[in-house]
Amino acid sequence: MYLSIPDAFLVPICYDKEDIFYIKETVILQQRNGNIYFANRKDIVIGISLPTQREERWVRDRDVMEGYSQGKGIPVNIKVSDTDLAQQASQVDELILDGIDVLILAPTDSDAAADMVEKAHKAGIKVISYDRLIKNSDIDLFITFDSLRVGELQGRFLIENAPKGNYIILSGDADDNNAKLLKEGAMKYINPLVNKGDIKIVTDQAVDNWDPKNAFIIVRDSLIANNNKIDAILAPNDAIAGAAIEALSEKGLAGKVPITGQDAELAAAQRIVEGTQPITVFKDTRQLGKAAIDAAIKIANGEAIDINNTVYNGKINVPAILMSPVIVNKYNLDKILIDSGYLNKKDVYKKPNQTEQLL
Repeated sequence: MYLSIPDAFLVPICYDKEDIFYIKETVILQQRNGNIYFANRKDIVIGISLPTQREERWVRDRDVMEGYSQGKGIPVNIKVSDTDLAQQASQVDELILDGIDVLILAPTDSDAAADMVEKAHKAGIKVISYDRLIKNSDIDLFITFDSLRVGELQGRFLIENAPKGNYIILSGDADDNNAKLLKEGAMKYINPLVNKGDIKIVTDQAVDNWDPKNAFIIVRDSLIANNNKIDAILAPNDAIAGAAIEALSEKGLAGKVPITGQDAELAAAQRIVEGTQPITVFKDTRQLGKAAIDAAIKIANGEAIDINNTVYNGKINVPAILMSPVIVNKYNLDKILIDSGYLNKKDVYKKPNQTEQLL
């Protein structure tokens, strides 16, 4: 790709600023390999690599980013890896060869994705780590919801509703940094009662690939091993919660065991209405996807990025935009999910088919 000589150059200047109060900072990300982005550049192409379309929230992420970027006249090239690491690596290679300017990468494997970041940087392409933190890499920006806070909301709910008894602790895929943060946040509330002897963790297991089928097996086996005496289940997201509730329903326990969720999926909202899932944690991915596209455009143009935190990924303190989650229950569901247009009331108040969630 050849560019004519522009009328003006934007020369990014970067400086260090320490803010002990985590007040919003403005940073300008410099282009690697000596290439400086031109001011008011129009020929931006954004590459997006997503891990799956098997969960409603990731379908929504794709739709929002695609529609929002089109509204701004910015073409996007979207690839979906279907939770296959090798396929994601190959797709990122394709995006690089296609000549994208910025890569928005939601990794299938948070560790292995570091190699993808390195390849992109060698090609002069900036990388935004989307929703999941890419570890041990020089990523340029991290955009996500505050996963630690999500876990805290989940853990606090459980101990308030089941302060004693047997707990099943489910966490997301072991290679996903978000899964670790979610669990860490929840255990800040649960562990003190474990140490006190009020709570007994009878099962503590990661769910490979965040796959609901794996979660169903874990919960089913734990119910059998503990003679159905389960008092609470920590489920990191709604898909896993749905699988756990399916296992509970086979024993006539659906709606009788406090369980958490995350993502405010339609099926979860339906379960809240019917009383089998008491809460979900809402992360408005419409805003997350838009923030990622806005940041990508600014990075491509060498413009300032407003950040509100930094996150250490094992190698560097990554400039970050962390968005706030909200807990949803039967009392505020209409206001938060329906009145905002996130979900349709007619759909929410229709009885879900839980069996379909495991397909």
